[in-house]
Order: sequence, then structure tokens, then C-alpha cells
Amino acid sequence: MGKKRIIKKSGRGLDPGRKERALSKVSKRHLEKGILHVEATFNNTKAVLTDEKGNAVVSSSAGALGFSGARKSTPYAAAKVGEFLGEKGAMIGLKEATVVICGVGAGRESVLRAFTGKGIQVRLIKDVTPVPHNGPRPPKPRRV
Repeated sequence: MGKKRIIKKSGRGLDPGRKERALSKVSKRHLEKGILHVEATFNNTKAVLTDEKGNAVVSSSAGALGFSGARKSTPYAAAKVGEFLGEKGAMIGLKEATVVICGVGAGRESVLRAFTGKGIQVRLIKDVTPVPHNGPRPPKPRRV
């Protein structure tokens, strides 16, 4: 009969190899306070941890952690991004953070919950999602 082949499909969830590799690189900087910028779109969730001046220290996204396709936009993937940044923040000595959220994706709250679950105090939550206030110009009336 022969051997049965087992084909492993990638993109089924969190890739443990990618997370381990990213966690192994520890930043040489030491931060007490920082800013967490979260961009939650319909297709992905990106997050960047910066110092108070806005210089990026650590960044991650659902795609960078191994999620692909429709799984990138799920709250679970966003929670893993928040968890990852919380671990990295704790490694560099982060005690408190200001959170700036932009976008209307499914992972808005999930990132924040997972980030605070790692023991980092949240000082302020700011929503900077752009909101249209008049919309585009209406079309001209049709001439027949």
C-alpha cells in the first residue's frame, strides 16, 4: 500500500516559530512610559510600541505572527498581537502606557485587553479614527 502522506497546511493560526524568533530579539532600550499605537483595519491589526517622543521600539501585526487571509482580521489574532507587545514591553521595563487606537476593525478592544493583561498600566485611551463630516460632493443632475 505504501506510506500515507501528511500535508501540513500553513496559515492555520499562530506560528510558534515566528513568535519565538521575534521574542528572542530583546531591545537594548529601557522604557518606563510609552505609547501603544493600534491600527485595526478590516484586513489586519497592526500595533507599534513607541517611546514618548514617538520613536518606534517594538512593532507587530497579525500577519507578522503567522496569521494569513481572513484569520488576520479576527479578534483572536489581535489578542495575540497585544500579548506579544505586552511581553516585549515587560522585557524592556515598561510600566505604563498611553494607547492610541485608529480604525474600525474587529481587533480594537482585543489588543488592549491582551496588552493590559501583561501587567502594564494604561494611563489614557485615545481614539483617532478619522470620521467623515460631510461626505463627497453629490453628482451633478443628469441632462437628458
